[in-house]
Amino acid sequence: MRLAVINPNATASMSRSIAAAAGAAAAPDAEIVTLTNRAGPPSIQGVVDAAYAVPGLLGLIQAHEDVDAFVIACFDDTGLDAARSVAARPVVGIGEAACQVAKLIACRFSIITTLQRSVPVLRGNLEMRGLERSCASVLATGVPVLALENATKAVLAGIDAAVRQAIERDGAEAIVLGCAGMAPLAQSLSSKFDIPVVDGVASAVGLASTLVRMRLNTSRRGFYSGQRASPTGMPKTPRRQLS
Repeated sequence: MRLAVINPNATASMSRSIAAAAGAAAAPDAEIVTLTNRAGPPSIQGVVDAAYAVPGLLGLIQAHEDVDAFVIACFDDTGLDAARSVAARPVVGIGEAACQVAKLIACRFSIITTLQRSVPVLRGNLEMRGLERSCASVLATGVPVLALENATKAVLAGIDAAVRQAIERDGAEAIVLGCAGMAPLAQSLSSKFDIPVVDGVASAVGLASTLVRMRLNTSRRGFYSGQRASPTGMPKTPRRQLS
């Protein structure tokens, strides 16, 4: 089984962090192929960055159709519906995957994200996927995405404070980490606060693997019945572009 895990932004160091999280979660029979959207922005922090990321993201998918499934490693689920419409294989977004996993183990979960501008995006995604009633809160830490790569004590303290607020004020029974760059913090936060902490990269790799094993693909009826032909003007992406 070969799973392509796509970093929709252009930062190679973040791709390496995502690859490590994906590899740790993958089953022995799963090969992780990590792809970096070099045509994308340095990070995705809001709707403008997401819009710039989508053409390159779709190009990567169409250039790597020999894999068994795709994972989009941005918690905003950047381009997820478009990707499902064009991909020949299943596509799983880490945001939706993490929230679905959290819903299986808790009645109410909170999402801890980066900047405030991401909050309405994530709330919109929850509503679209029918998950809003299970979400106790979406809390921004004020930490930029790239600051997570070398997290200072101040960054970690901000994340801790948001987790504590979610538990004590909002009644969260589980925590969802709202950025792929937070993946390395899942175990330490779970131990510190004695609460399940869900990482989206691991969740998406697990769900994508399950879809492959069940031989399930995206439905071509209704919403995802889009054409798979490359849109006019889509940038050409070299085949097998690895991070």
